[in-house]
Amino acid sequence: MKIICIGRNYADHIAELHNEVPSAPVIFMKPETALLQRGQPFFIPEFSQDIHHEIELVLRVSKNGRHIDESFANNYFDAIGLGIDFTARDLQAELKKKGLPWELAKAFDGSAPISPTFKPVAEFADLANINFHLEVNGETRQTGNSSLMLHPFAKIISFVSKYISLKMGDMIFTGTPAGVGPVKMGDQLEGFLEGEKLLELGIR
Repeated sequence: MKIICIGRNYADHIAELHNEVPSAPVIFMKPETALLQRGQPFFIPEFSQDIHHEIELVLRVSKNGRHIDESFANNYFDAIGLGIDFTARDLQAELKKKGLPWELAKAFDGSAPISPTFKPVAEFADLANINFHLEVNGETRQTGNSSLMLHPFAKIISFVSKYISLKMGDMIFTGTPAGVGPVKMGDQLEGFLEGEKLLELGIR
């Protein structure tokens, strides 16, 4: 399986990082070794002094496909969960300054915790109105809704599949809302999807 991530997909997050609004989805990848599952703790890597949390809705790809038409794209995922795109912000800034890829800041081991539970698509009344949020030590840090995405699920699926074949079991991180910020040792993170806690992990 592979982890496909969409960057700069919420206008307020783009603004807080002073980035340009992209005309097409911004794509980067994480390897399978980035996955953290079943509530395993996240260990702050020694190469960064500024790890940021980025809560995201995650799509679980349910069948193989390539060159998928946008009108059929929602048939290619069967469940939605939560994930955190941990980012070494200091390293990312250094790489961006040099015009280099982001992978070292985004794709390191353990940088992609996902919820142990994914909710079936059929349980959502409207895929364009899904609420989610992240709490750090009981305080809400990020709040998002799928209606605020610059590129909705179907467009993401269609766009990605023009370049990269999708396979059953792939995960697609769909972007993070505003409110990203640093984590520190001892923090406890909890992710909620439509008010239900799906994701919980500690920072070590």
